[in-house]
Amino acid sequence: MTRPVNRALVRAAAEFAGTAVLVCVVVGSGIMATNLSDDLGVALIINTISTIFALALLILTLGPISGAHFNPAVSLVQLVSRAQKPVETLVYVVVQVAGAIVGAIVANVMFDQPAVQFSTHARVSPGMLLGEVVATAGLIAIIGVLSFRKQDALIPVAVAAWIGSAYFFTSSTSFANPAVTIGRLFSNTFAGIDPASVAPYIGAQLLGALIGFFIVKGVVRA
Repeated sequence: MTRPVNRALVRAAAEFAGTAVLVCVVVGSGIMATNLSDDLGVALIINTISTIFALALLILTLGPISGAHFNPAVSLVQLVSRAQKPVETLVYVVVQVAGAIVGAIVANVMFDQPAVQFSTHARVSPGMLLGEVVATAGLIAIIGVLSFRKQDALIPVAVAAWIGSAYFFTSSTSFANPAVTIGRLFSNTFAGIDPASVAPYIGAQLLGALIGFFIVKGVVRA
């Protein structure tokens, strides 16, 4: 009994830490980017490069421990696919959201910002919400198809590549993650998102995850 409980705690801790570091990188590199340049294009490049390297490294490092979801959309798809139990999924989602908030706060403090703040960066528009649907659907499809093909070793690079490209080809800059979206609410900086935009973004991400799930099902049956 003790060993399964210990393993569950270790997995939850990995999900918490991975999501916290991911959001810390996203927010921190966004702050650094705007400190270094007034050019928003340059700032986005800095933010993107930092994020994709960190994301790939986190998946490589923590994937063998928890699966390296760092994303409630990924965990919920695992639940729907019956690859994860409801209790474990609930734990994952809770620690992912908590980790995301902690990561944003740590980034704020590192750059001498108020520890807890709320973004005023409004992001909702039809185009941006469509961008979140596309970004999340692509993310879920890539993970699912590579898993089906037993090419799990490619997932860290493939996921980082998708998110990095989606930073630029989607109007929303590819949040594609409900926990990250909530975390970025707590930083009124380059990477932030205002409270009114959070629920629409999460709704779009969950819709995208569902579409991605059906894309994988179509590939599996082909």
